[in-house]
Amino acid sequence: MLRRLAPYLIAAAVALTSTLGLVSRPATGAPTGHADYVVIAGAAGLRWDDVNPDDTPTLWALAQQGSIGALSVTSAHTPTCPADGWLTLGAGDFAVRTPGRVDQACPTTPVRIQTPDRIGANLPDQETDVAALNRKEPYGAQLGGLADAVRCTAAVGPGAAIAAARPYGRVDRYAPVLPAYPEALLSGCVLSIVDLGTIAGDDPLVRQAAARQADEVLARVLAARPPGSLLLVAGLSDTDQTSRLHVAIADGPGFPAGWLTSGSTSRPGYLQLTDLAPTALTALNRPVPTKLFAGQPAASISGRPDDLATAVSRLADADREAGAQRRVTGRFMTCLAVVELLLFAAVVPFLRRARRYAGPAAPPPIPARLVRLLEVALVAVSLTLPAAQVTDVVPWWRIDLAGALFAAVTLAVVAGLTATVVYGPWRRGALGPLGTVAGIIATIVGVDVLTGARLQLNGVVGYSALEGGRYAGVGTVGLGLLLAGILLVAGWLGQRFRRRWRPVVISVVGGVGVVLVGSPYLGANAGGAVALTAGVCLAAAMCTGGFLTFARLAWAVLTGLAVTAGFALLDVVRPPGERGSLGRFLAEAQDGTGVAAIHRTGAANVVNSADSPLTLVVLGSGLLLMFVLLRPWGGLKRVFGLYPAVRAGLIGTGVAGLIAGGLDGAGFMVAGAAAATAVPLACLAALRVLDHADDRTPGNGGAPVDDAAAAIVADLTSDLPPSPRRPDRVDPAPAMAASPPAATTGDVLA
Repeated sequence: MLRRLAPYLIAAAVALTSTLGLVSRPATGAPTGHADYVVIAGAAGLRWDDVNPDDTPTLWALAQQGSIGALSVTSAHTPTCPADGWLTLGAGDFAVRTPGRVDQACPTTPVRIQTPDRIGANLPDQETDVAALNRKEPYGAQLGGLADAVRCTAAVGPGAAIAAARPYGRVDRYAPVLPAYPEALLSGCVLSIVDLGTIAGDDPLVRQAAARQADEVLARVLAARPPGSLLLVAGLSDTDQTSRLHVAIADGPGFPAGWLTSGSTSRPGYLQLTDLAPTALTALNRPVPTKLFAGQPAASISGRPDDLATAVSRLADADREAGAQRRVTGRFMTCLAVVELLLFAAVVPFLRRARRYAGPAAPPPIPARLVRLLEVALVAVSLTLPAAQVTDVVPWWRIDLAGALFAAVTLAVVAGLTATVVYGPWRRGALGPLGTVAGIIATIVGVDVLTGARLQLNGVVGYSALEGGRYAGVGTVGLGLLLAGILLVAGWLGQRFRRRWRPVVISVVGGVGVVLVGSPYLGANAGGAVALTAGVCLAAAMCTGGFLTFARLAWAVLTGLAVTAGFALLDVVRPPGERGSLGRFLAEAQDGTGVAAIHRTGAANVVNSADSPLTLVVLGSGLLLMFVLLRPWGGLKRVFGLYPAVRAGLIGTGVAGLIAGGLDGAGFMVAGAAAATAVPLACLAALRVLDHADDRTPGNGGAPVDDAAAAIVADLTSDLPPSPRRPDRVDPAPAMAASPPAATTGDVLA
């Protein structure tokens, strides 16, 4: 009994120890020193390509001595117009003040500001219209959270009044423009917010003039800032439909020359707009209302180049890459979905005529060249997404024809990877291409995650810093690729071991994948780790063949629940800004806001499912499986019968992809990326198995087997381990030894 249970016990131990990969990573830190005052200077639309030593000398000098980064200005409105950016700054959460759709430029409707006492100001619509508008949003932003956290705030300009207003619309001290002598105003309250103006348009001369004017106002603020103060400069919004990354500079105690980062991004040089409010309160040594604020305090880290021009050019280049990624991604995914669907339709006649029936009424076989061409196409399309990730090594976004260069480089990478699979020594056998492609995909995505996920950030098959959802770790498409690669490799390797040790092999490979996906140092995706755990447990339970019995299901469920509980506990004890979707849900459930979290996740699933072309890949894959591959003539049932470990890997991939998409609010994007890789490989395996389905063996009449047929059968079964006692193994050698010299008339009629 102990010997029979040993593989299952080892598999359970490996799965449980995989939760150690989610040990809470050290916090990115907060400012080491505290300030007596904080001054936030905002310029809507200010980007790093507007900053240079000639036109904006004050900004350049601040960037030289302080910490800098690229600011993502995500809010509850798309795009983030100036009024939305100022309101999000004051709320510390994703807020909206611009109702309706923005067609071209953001509206310039003036803010209604009343100054009855000539000291402060009132925003009459703050407590009524604006609050009602934000109650319709799923984020639950509480307006005026930053102002309520301090005793006194001062504002200069209409935008600053929006950020400094309390929930009922009161601004403690207000000036429409910066006074001639602003020292008294800036030192009268611990928190001051200054509107430097707006930099809008595409005309370089217009932007240059606006940036120069904002720099002049900033120079006066810098000269009048109180001693021991922290100065934050932010380009806190977009100005039209085009979303961009903007300027973020911090100069003062705790912010020496370096990169800005925060716990909400975990990426050097990147900051969110919602991080500014907790940064100000942390610098003032005030408690941060974590239940109200969505961001985390910013911190300064080393690693910035000594030459400021080099550092600024990197931030401007990141802005160009993010913009190009947004333009190219939709077209690329649409083209891939169309090609996948066309290929799914083209494979149907090949599957129907893949079996070589005997007799005069048999349909003529498809020419071998066409079959070979189809196999190459199936391999190529399964490698397209990882090839697109490799393409981001080349800076294709720096030229005007960025989309054309991306397509050319991607096609070249696809051709190289396909040639490696098609002409390599591993091309033989029904599972040769499947195992090779899965290994290539797992290697590409895994190495990228191990080296900091540089190809994920602003990558076409990664995530965009403009979206504000993720800045580090593995994204939705990359997660789908990694799930498919790990589970298919696990199934392919497990098939090569004895039946009793297959659960151990799949659990070991899957445990490594769980750590890779879920570790906050690597993939930082707790929901993906839980989904992969479910897929691995299911694959380990089914890899030995036969049906999913109650005992197997019980082992899989218990192990999966234990690993999921471990991930949940380790995720919920992290700092709020570093929690994954699972940890955030548990924390909000404790606070009584779990219903809102479920609503946000469900809404995100619906939106992403409707917008993503990968949803079409999932639907096409489902139709292909139900009406073609799983039919008696489809060949996939034969693949499942011959290779039960591969069956387990494919089923585990589908289950993990669907769960991961639901947990992350990605809809069918994760499952679509996994299907775009796994389904073409399943079609290829079915074609090869069907091609040899009628080779003569003792089970089909005892027809003679010549040397060529023996070689074909040996090639087909080369994926099976040499175990003479395995019931699912097809061994051609006994067939040749027992075959009679000639077929009988009954055999021919049969």
